[in-house]
Amino acid sequence: MTAKAILTDTTLCIGCELCVEACRREYKLGEDKPRPWKMRIDDLSATRYTTIVRRPGSRFIRLQCRHCRQPACVSVCLVGAMQKTPEGPVIYDPNRCIGCRYCMMACPYGIPRYDWDKPVPFVRKCTLCYARLGQGREPACVEACPTKATIFGARDDLVAEAHRRIRESPGKYIDKVVGETEIGGTSVIYISDIPLDFLAWSPGLDRTPLPDLTWVALSKVPPMVLGVGGVMAGLWWIIDRRVKLAEHKEPEHKAPEHKEPEKKT
Repeated sequence: MTAKAILTDTTLCIGCELCVEACRREYKLGEDKPRPWKMRIDDLSATRYTTIVRRPGSRFIRLQCRHCRQPACVSVCLVGAMQKTPEGPVIYDPNRCIGCRYCMMACPYGIPRYDWDKPVPFVRKCTLCYARLGQGREPACVEACPTKATIFGARDDLVAEAHRRIRESPGKYIDKVVGETEIGGTSVIYISDIPLDFLAWSPGLDRTPLPDLTWVALSKVPPMVLGVGGVMAGLWWIIDRRVKLAEHKEPEHKAPEHKEPEKKT
């Protein structure tokens, strides 16, 4: 299966938000609502799976799930609600979700959102229009882009296209394909004329996939649990034994019994 991807060229984005509206229609997301926990009305939310981040100098950066090749959200999901598909998208199964929100904490790009408005909330995020891909169609956001700032295709081809554009216009772009190698690579990649470090929780993410780092910690959990459990069981046995011994042990010194003096007749 050929892995698919999106290439976003930020120099071509005009901030029209037609991609946002196409996504909204595709998933019937409704209108944006001001909420106390949202930094901005146009921040990612349960009603906005993709958005446009505005930067100084009339720069527009489209923000969406990066669909990591080795996603941290999938590695921390306890019940397999987050799944990485061979085609590239990271999808979500609400029927498995238990609402722990570990995926939200694990994502290095701060993408997943929670549907707080619902009595039974679910995690919400872009799925790269996984259902449309099965029909041989492009993601709705790509189809709607009037300037082709966002294009869709095989990941290897798009990485090659990104490098070609940088090579042929060296003064136009920063010499970096964002998402090519960071934390194992992503299925949404960028080329830009401004730094895009603000899209991640930490600038300069290295190549190490986050699940590899997660496993270093998680692999120690079973031995720790067994070790602590063994210590606690041992302490319980010692304390319980002492309590039982104390209950059956006779006092070493008894107080002399008081006897009534005999009456003389």
